[in-house]
Amino acid sequence: MKIIVMPVGPIQANCYLLCDEGEKRCAVIDPGGEEERIIRAVKDTGCAPCALLLTHGHYDHTGGVAGLQEAWPEVPVYLNCRDQHQDARMWQLCPPIDRAKSYDEGDVIPVGSLRVEVLATPGHSGGSVTLKCGDCLFTGDTLFAGSCGRTDFPDGSMKAILASLKRLGELEGDWKVLPGHMEDSTMETERRRNPFMMQAMGKGYFG
Repeated sequence: MKIIVMPVGPIQANCYLLCDEGEKRCAVIDPGGEEERIIRAVKDTGCAPCALLLTHGHYDHTGGVAGLQEAWPEVPVYLNCRDQHQDARMWQLCPPIDRAKSYDEGDVIPVGSLRVEVLATPGHSGGSVTLKCGDCLFTGDTLFAGSCGRTDFPDGSMKAILASLKRLGELEGDWKVLPGHMEDSTMETERRRNPFMMQAMGKGYFG
């Protein structure tokens, strides 16, 4: 398993290429923009794209989807249906994604021989998910290094995100945390130093 991170778009959201180098297949996680750059990076891996996986529907994580769909019309796009809004007032934040397939808790998406398990982790948005593969968690904007995603959007919830952080923090063992923005971390570090996760797990605030 090889993972390549590319900050893309105006807010520099982390786009990840998750590659099975043995079977030459890859998934693109959160293509937030700069689709031509993403396409070049995928070609450089020598892997064929087999899925576009979205941790949530906010524009800074989905801005490159349409361009990638045009380049790869056969590649499915996955987004939790709770982030596909019928209310046009939400479309500036969560633009509609054409032909998206919904995925949710417990679903598994194959990427070559790799298996990507979906964990429902709402709070930043109603349809936020974390993607678990190997020893890695792609946490989107649910969990950041030392922080968590904002919850003041119309479908955000501090109560829900704290429950999601508690759930992630209670996963057995250590995990590499690959968030939607900024640097990566480890779950053990977040359990000890992230004040939001510590609150969620009933440990009080750090420092």
